[in-house]
Amino acid sequence: MAAPITSIKLKELTPAEVQQQKMDELQSLITEQQQSLQKILEITAELDNAGVLDSVNAMVKAKDEIASIAVTQASREPMTNLINNIMNAAGLLTSINPEVTESLKDSISKGIEEAELYKGNGDKVSIFQVMTALNDPHINRAVKYGLDFLKGMGKGLDK
Repeated sequence: MAAPITSIKLKELTPAEVQQQKMDELQSLITEQQQSLQKILEITAELDNAGVLDSVNAMVKAKDEIASIAVTQASREPMTNLINNIMNAAGLLTSINPEVTESLKDSISKGIEEAELYKGNGDKVSIFQVMTALNDPHINRAVKYGLDFLKGMGKGLDK
């Protein structure tokens, strides 16, 4: 009868064997991904021919200077005004009900279409025509909406 196994000895690889094993794995991967690697090499060759890689390399080397320029430009008053305005506009848009903005968008679009139909006639509008136009329910609704808007805006300006 055979003697029982009481210990397992792991074979430790030498650094040269580890390196050879890694090289074999890499060689296998290269063989499996040959087409992909060829495409990557073609892309990098085109980027190099176009000078893109030189530009990227220069940008990486000058990253500190580029970051300094970016921070300087971003901290100028026009840029800070732009950032503040964007944040305020985003705050305005988030405070308005999306159904209202959709309705307003559709109304503006329809108004532009209607205005385009009559823009070329060149007729002057008299005061009498303006007064009688207010009898049109569509015009009256738009004027009322504008007046209500102005009233609300005036209330907001009081604060």
